[in-house]
Amino acid sequence: MGDHQHHHGAHGSAGDESNRRRLAVAFGITAAVFVAQAVGAVLTGSLALLVDTAHMLTDVAGLAIALFAASLALRPPSPRRTWGFRRAEILAALAQAAVLLAVGVYALVEGVSRLVGPAEAPGPGLLVFGIVGLVGNVVALLVLAGGRSASLNLRAAFLEVANDALGSVAVIVAAVVIATTGWQRADAVAGLVIAVLILPRAAKLLTDSANVLLEATPAGIDLDQVRARLLEVENVESVHDLHASLVATGLPTISAHVVVRDVCFRDGQAPPVLDALQRCVATEFDVSVEHSTFQLEPAEHARHEAPTHA
Repeated sequence: MGDHQHHHGAHGSAGDESNRRRLAVAFGITAAVFVAQAVGAVLTGSLALLVDTAHMLTDVAGLAIALFAASLALRPPSPRRTWGFRRAEILAALAQAAVLLAVGVYALVEGVSRLVGPAEAPGPGLLVFGIVGLVGNVVALLVLAGGRSASLNLRAAFLEVANDALGSVAVIVAAVVIATTGWQRADAVAGLVIAVLILPRAAKLLTDSANVLLEATPAGIDLDQVRARLLEVENVESVHDLHASLVATGLPTISAHVVVRDVCFRDGQAPPVLDALQRCVATEFDVSVEHSTFQLEPAEHARHEAPTHA
């Protein structure tokens, strides 16, 4: 009994379309910078620039995936896909995180190798391509900044470009050190710095995405507190089979079986109880859950339920 009346925005909203445009512009800028840095990596032979270019390649691929996912998210629900493609953003973020981890591990291994046997890297040429990369990344960051909190997908894209901007700074510093001191190991050190920047953020994004796919309780929701508050609603006797999950960014859900006094099913009190339960989870916690489903039951109903309900 009782699926909450939904107030979610329509698929294809102005905000979703705006975020898609941000991703499209950032993708174009990043693709152009990638081509320039790839040429620079070939010409200079720099590890730092090579790793930064590989990272940029993941940015281009990641932004392409993110753009595709954002486009899918605009499609409406259907009887076959009742949430539409809202979870495409989570899959995109997970893919980007996995690629970032691979690039970070490669940079660590290759960086240690080049510390032992440094390769020649021309400082002036490295500086030019580092500046090109930094300018492109800063512009892309400005484009994405306004929407980075809108979804995990946009957050992943923003983090990738931010990490690459820091990588470009490392390339520039390495170029200056090589040009002024001739210390070639600065290139390997810059590559290692980029790896250290990549790995923690990639691991965090991977964890967050996996938690959504595993339907873990969303951050900010304490089910013990929710259960305790629901039990305070008038005529509620017990709460079981309580679950919370996140369909996509900004779309948490809660469901539960709620045992109410038998008299509620005879005197018309069941609908007010349902209203109170839904109002509670939508307004009384830090994370507002507007999509809630509560099954109201008499006490004797427990005898008919599967033993997995708890």
